[in-house]
Amino acid sequence: MTVADLILHNAVVYTADRSRRSATALAVAGGRLLAVGGDEEVLATAGPDTEVRDLAGATVVPGLVDVHNHHLMAGEADLFQLAFSPTAGLDEVLETVRAHAAGLGPDEWIVGEAFGSVLLDDFARAETRARFDEAAGGRPVVLTDDSHHNRFANSAALAAAGIRSDTPDPAQGRIVRDPESGEPTGLLMESATLPVTEALDRSLARTPERYRRASARAIEILHSFGITAFQDAAATVEIMGALRDLDVAGDLHAWVVSSLLSSEFLFANTPVGDELVARREEFRTAHHRPDFVKVALDGVPPTHTGAFLTPYLPSADHGHAHCGVTTMDPAELTAWLTRTASQGLGAKIHCTGDAAVRIALDAIAAVRAGGGTAVRYQIAHGQFVHPDDRQRFVELDVSADISPFLWFPGVIPDAIAQVRPQPEAQHLQPNRDLVDRGVLVAGGSDWPVSVSPNPWEGIQGLVTRADPRAGNAVAGAGADAGGGLRGLHRQRRDRDGPRRGHGLARRRQVGGLRRARPGPLRRRHRPRRGHARGGDVVRGSTRVDALTPGIRVARKLPPCPTRTTAPVTRITSPQGAS
Repeated sequence: MTVADLILHNAVVYTADRSRRSATALAVAGGRLLAVGGDEEVLATAGPDTEVRDLAGATVVPGLVDVHNHHLMAGEADLFQLAFSPTAGLDEVLETVRAHAAGLGPDEWIVGEAFGSVLLDDFARAETRARFDEAAGGRPVVLTDDSHHNRFANSAALAAAGIRSDTPDPAQGRIVRDPESGEPTGLLMESATLPVTEALDRSLARTPERYRRASARAIEILHSFGITAFQDAAATVEIMGALRDLDVAGDLHAWVVSSLLSSEFLFANTPVGDELVARREEFRTAHHRPDFVKVALDGVPPTHTGAFLTPYLPSADHGHAHCGVTTMDPAELTAWLTRTASQGLGAKIHCTGDAAVRIALDAIAAVRAGGGTAVRYQIAHGQFVHPDDRQRFVELDVSADISPFLWFPGVIPDAIAQVRPQPEAQHLQPNRDLVDRGVLVAGGSDWPVSVSPNPWEGIQGLVTRADPRAGNAVAGAGADAGGGLRGLHRQRRDRDGPRRGHGLARRRQVGGLRRARPGPLRRRHRPRRGHARGGDVVRGSTRVDALTPGIRVARKLPPCPTRTTAPVTRITSPQGAS
């Protein structure tokens, strides 16, 4: 009989096994579960060298899985960058930069995140750039928005990047300009951020050691919330190299799946597409599996870059019939998914608009019809899914990778409500409908687009469809996709004043595991430096998604233009996210 290395007993063990939902003890051997059951039967697996822990009634749950994050980017932000809340006003961001600049050398860059999407208009003014020039004392300033698709650069940063009045807009990007002078205001959208970030990268001279530190720090934070497995949603050579090095050194205590970048739309300075796929086995280790590709099929609604079936609200910049565009045309996407499926690679496809979702499903249908039934597909975000397309998730064996952290009332839903018509904007994230249809709905934090990877806060927002700080403000809101998100956020804001950081629980460590207890609400998880990691995570295989395969014929394309008219251009690594 196999002897246990570790036994936990006198506990309340939630098994996630429908045939036996609870137990009082578990045993681990070789990093895997050996036995789960009653104290007596599990203690029988003990040997002379077995570590036995009495948990005194503590609750033990399986490790949680975050199916969508950008962990290294989050770790780098935590270790090296200026932080402020996406609910901060422009003046607050300005004063944060001023205070930070006071402690820097004259040539050091100020890099920070994440200003709210509702501040895009404020950052689109030339006078805002001048205010940041003064606050930073002439130092370069680069700030990222909450979507991580757009950035603000002050005059020194624009100069370092070579962006001037006569610099043309890149494909899939926009340099926001003063309407009178034509000068760049400093707000850069999508791929227009590339030159600034390349200039920043040159100044930072990132090293493999820096990448390893950032990756390890992010995983430490994930572990603190009970997350033992995650999927990096946009993996580069640098990110996968850090994971490989950590695992070889025995320092990777999580199961990780990487999604390899298909194009240069959101990252740069790294191989992408077929070149990156060809190198994937360089980075495979016992606990790191580079088995997905990532497609960013559209942008984000607040900047009118999400691809929709119907037009955005009229605007001076985009007119009355703008629907957004996709970064790949349908034939290109189908060819890419077919080629990668033949190599056994699944795909995570970023879609914020319903047109992007439909095009993704059409491409997946073509792969399924061609015999690619074994690979897994995930639609990431799916903020807007046309009712006609929801059943197709089941028929085509597609998982919904949702981000509950992003859609309970907050600045991102507010920003979407400013550009999309009602009642559509109030009915984003039709998660209840997808669940009722039998779609596998999996939670991803999209951290650091979300300010925290705390799954407990995300779960509460998912169930109540309300801000955890406000409590269950909408009775029964979790039963329907609606809920008046923007109005609820405004009601809470009027009652409580400016929104502050908050979270859901604090944890007491019990022998390397963790259990939750009620604590003060705090949204942003910013542990102090040197925060101790809990004990080693029990390692075991994790299946993220599995559904009954199905086939559906492709639907005709949406009426609005969704094809890109120019080659996709890069934003950058490691700052872009989706």
